[in-house]
Amino acid sequence: MLQSKCCCLHFQYLQIERGGSGSQIGMMLGIFTFSAVLSRLLISIGLRKFGKRKLLLIGVAISLIGMTGHYAVDSISALLLLRVIHGFGFGIATALYVTLVSDVIPSARRGEGMGYFAMGNAVSFSLGPLLGLWLLEHYNYTGLFGAGVIILAITLVMTLLIRKTGAQAKESTGTIATEPVEPHSTGKKPAAWAGIIEPKVLVPSTLGLFVGFSFGGLLSFVTLFSMEIGIKETGYFFLVVAISEVLIRFVSGPLFDRKGPFWVLVGAAILCIIGCVLLYYTDSMAMLMLAGIFSGAGFGAMFPALQAWVINLVEPERRGVASATYYNFLDIGIGFGSILLGVVVSMTGYATMFLLSGIMYVLYLVVYLMYVLRQRSGSEWKKNGGTK
Repeated sequence: MLQSKCCCLHFQYLQIERGGSGSQIGMMLGIFTFSAVLSRLLISIGLRKFGKRKLLLIGVAISLIGMTGHYAVDSISALLLLRVIHGFGFGIATALYVTLVSDVIPSARRGEGMGYFAMGNAVSFSLGPLLGLWLLEHYNYTGLFGAGVIILAITLVMTLLIRKTGAQAKESTGTIATEPVEPHSTGKKPAAWAGIIEPKVLVPSTLGLFVGFSFGGLLSFVTLFSMEIGIKETGYFFLVVAISEVLIRFVSGPLFDRKGPFWVLVGAAILCIIGCVLLYYTDSMAMLMLAGIFSGAGFGAMFPALQAWVINLVEPERRGVASATYYNFLDIGIGFGSILLGVVVSMTGYATMFLLSGIMYVLYLVVYLMYVLRQRSGSEWKKNGGTK
């Protein structure tokens, strides 16, 4: 979620400090996103060669190199190359942190556990933009990138502390699978693309694409929208969103574990639609905060539920590829959402763009409900994530 906000600060750096053009600014977002996607397509190869723990360390180290390199770049082309490097490391790390966490969460409490894990995103989402803008104001880009280097260095050290405990995740004992594992033999030759995409998670991944498309537009344009209507304290919107994300997970996680994903995913989509409609009518700080409450609660319930559903659909040795597939769909949605909704803004304005972005949640509901009806009529309904 921080990707869009971080890219906004990089946009300012490219435009103000390096004199970048509009097309080059657009390339920065696209390069970062698709570099992350490419790294995740290759993640199964890395898992077989290095295992989860080592590959995660490589991903974090690459991100650290990408951030540190800002002090050495002297051209726009070099800066864009850094975004490729950073995006590659970001793609590996985001997929594998989820995979490692899922290995130690008991399956009966996966919805609750993934919700608690996702709280880290909410905290960084609220504090990251506020801290970044404060550093930018008081210490310029030198302090901003320096803070990024320090944070990633701490992350690398903490990742080193993850214990190396064996080849398989032992869910009953809470150990972490950190070594390469081979898929179970089924007697069938796997599809050529099975190493880069997990077909069992295409439905939740497609839902993630819709979510990324809509939420990516919200993150990219809510600041400009609030400035247009005369609201300067946009940081409070992000804070309210983050608080809502945290609070909803105390309810949505246990609900997922008791009832399955249906009630969480449908309810979350309705909350997000309400948030989009409220943004359309926003003309005051109170309305903006109310929209933040609904949007944050909806996304806070939806995101970990989709993650937990993805993990539940696959065998333990396929969790890395499954997480990579999900995050690729999500990032593609964020990337294209920011670009295409930007076109909508230029044609209709910010308010209408938020209303139209709500249509993606309607499409999300249509796809999911069609899937539910199909599963309910088949013998795999409960096995593949239906309501209990």
